[in-house]
Amino acid sequence: MISQAETPDESPDLYEHFRFVADKGQGPVRIDRYLAAKIENASRNRIQNATTAGNILVNDKVIKSSYIVRPGDVISIVMAHPPRDTEVYPEDIPINILYEDDEIIVVYKEAGMVVHPAHGNFNGTLQNALLYHLQHSPAKPGSELKPFLVHRIDKDTSGVLLVAKNELAQSKLAKQFFDHSIDRKYIALVWGNLKDDEGTISGFIGRDVRDRLVMRIYENESQGRSAVTHYKVLERFGYVTLVECVLETGRTHQIRAHFRHIGHPLFNDEKYGGNEILKGTTFTKYKQFVQNCFKLMPRQALHAKSLGFIHPTSKEYLFFDSEYPDDLRSVIEKWRNYSVHKTLEEL
Repeated sequence: MISQAETPDESPDLYEHFRFVADKGQGPVRIDRYLAAKIENASRNRIQNATTAGNILVNDKVIKSSYIVRPGDVISIVMAHPPRDTEVYPEDIPINILYEDDEIIVVYKEAGMVVHPAHGNFNGTLQNALLYHLQHSPAKPGSELKPFLVHRIDKDTSGVLLVAKNELAQSKLAKQFFDHSIDRKYIALVWGNLKDDEGTISGFIGRDVRDRLVMRIYENESQGRSAVTHYKVLERFGYVTLVECVLETGRTHQIRAHFRHIGHPLFNDEKYGGNEILKGTTFTKYKQFVQNCFKLMPRQALHAKSLGFIHPTSKEYLFFDSEYPDDLRSVIEKWRNYSVHKTLEEL
């Protein structure tokens, strides 16, 4: 048997992927019973939702729940990850809802807000706020009013976030994230003057052995999971560069770790070394300028600008874009003015 699981501890996309090869002596059994026996904590409802969503493949073909497993079958299943053990309580916290229907909610998450309760952040999260919102909203009879997460962004990253309103919608959206068919664009301000106008950063991302809260890029497949980021330069300010990033994969801290790996960490990214003055002159006025920028935006300069996906029920393609947050826009404007009025050295 071959089994592979992708967990939210290693990916901001909240799904699990399992792959099995049925033994040569496997007797006839329905696919749902086979998977329930193979996957720990896989409820019948979760497996049924995966089946309905078309998330179970046998020999690369979508199958029905009545399928009978045969010896040698290669079985792949993608399921939305089960809810965390931490109990979530509704809290009346303002949230910026960009779109909502019976199946999904698209929100604009402000920087500083944690997506879901976890160690050290048991309240005040987006999930607490969404639960309150749903419990005070009209619903279809029999529907379960809970936010089902399908992906997440870091606490200090702002931007567009997609949430399902039921488990089946969550399962369908999880498959899109697993297939990398979601369109996501991020805006980042990075240290230094990038050599090329466009490029791709790749490698295997995993936990740093010296600091488990930080991710790093490895050359060896055994040390991490494949991660690919495509970037395009939007504007150059000499000492820093504004870039647009498109994710081919969605890993924890992917953009932050990738740009540190190539020597261009995100501006004011404390965890990845971007909160130091890494490029520029030794003049006191320049140092003061950078410090003022840090104060204006006391977080990493990263914004999840847009998100495009197929609606889980209507199958319509939906696309949501957002404006730059005030802190990022202000810092960009300060650098733009600085680069115009100062003679910059060639970096």
